Amino acid sequence: MLFFLELETPPDYVFGYLYIGPILLASVHLSRKVAFLLTLVACIFTLINIWLPGLETVEAPTIASRIIATFALIVTGVLSDRNRLYQQTVLQQQTKLEAQEKLASVREDFASALTHDLKTPLLGAIETLKAFQQGTFGAVQSSQQRVFATMVRSHKTTLQMVETLLDVYRNDTEGLQLNLAPVDLVAIAEEVTATMTDLAASRRVHISLRYGASDFRQFLWVKGDTLQLQRVIANLLTNAINHSPRGERVEIILEAGSSSQTVKVIDNGAGIKLDELLHLFERFYQGQSDRQAKGSGLGLYLSRQIVEAHGGTIWAENRQFTGATFAFRLPTLPYTPPRSA
Repeated sequence: MLFFLELETPPDYVFGYLYIGPILLASVHLSRKVAFLLTLVACIFTLINIWLPGLETVEAPTIASRIIATFALIVTGVLSDRNRLYQQTVLQQQTKLEAQEKLASVREDFASALTHDLKTPLLGAIETLKAFQQGTFGAVQSSQQRVFATMVRSHKTTLQMVETLLDVYRNDTEGLQLNLAPVDLVAIAEEVTATMTDLAASRRVHISLRYGASDFRQFLWVKGDTLQLQRVIANLLTNAINHSPRGERVEIILEAGSSSQTVKVIDNGAGIKLDELLHLFERFYQGQSDRQAKGSGLGLYLSRQIVEAHGGTIWAENRQFTGATFAFRLPTLPYTPPRSA
């Protein structure tokens, strides 16, 4: 129709720009071949009207206008084709990402179900070993008691790793649910330290508590979940004990502040490589240094989840000469609850 319109009008009237619409529509709804042919035909029709119908003398400006319109059609065709390719690439990437997300979701569901199912046999094995220790199935010699104690400790470590993995998946998918109340970080640290006595003794590591610059016991009140904060301190303390040489000391430093309360766990181990400091609290991170040689890489990640859910920050840094410091900071409670709380 446009071609016939051009034939019925003088060459000075350039209608070639109107072919841009059909070219754009063809690039969206039709194949690349059809869009290319349509662009070529539009260019030919725009140029051929210089000589057809041939009733008037064509001047140089008219020829220049036709050539410019032809170039505009060519540019439109090229850009439309590139836009088509870009959209196809984006669509492929989106499809690929959706497939990867679906696969990751299936994997996480599988891992979550597997870890949940593993808890039952582990708990059963621990209770059975304890029954053997107590002599339920007959007299147990002292040498056998040591073997049973080692087996119970090993099974408890495995159970703890399974529970950590399950909690990490649950927190990532459902979010961390906190039971917030005024709690004293000093009391929590003391309770965790008491439960770590056996582990520290097996490694011949001494645990000490310090209250910042004060020599007297203090109160570090925060609004938090006691159970979850116990897990954070336990993870950091276990990490420090496992990476401290025998006969060394692990220190827990509790520092009170006007706006934040800080807990630091300091060891005398091998320290942390500088390129690993920024990745220690990432999920499943396993570095190349000796500090990352043990564990699943989830304990520190879970600790980060808990601390950040409390509105705090967690970090790690090397000491000046040897060892490392793992610490977290939580907002100070606006008021101090009664001590009886």
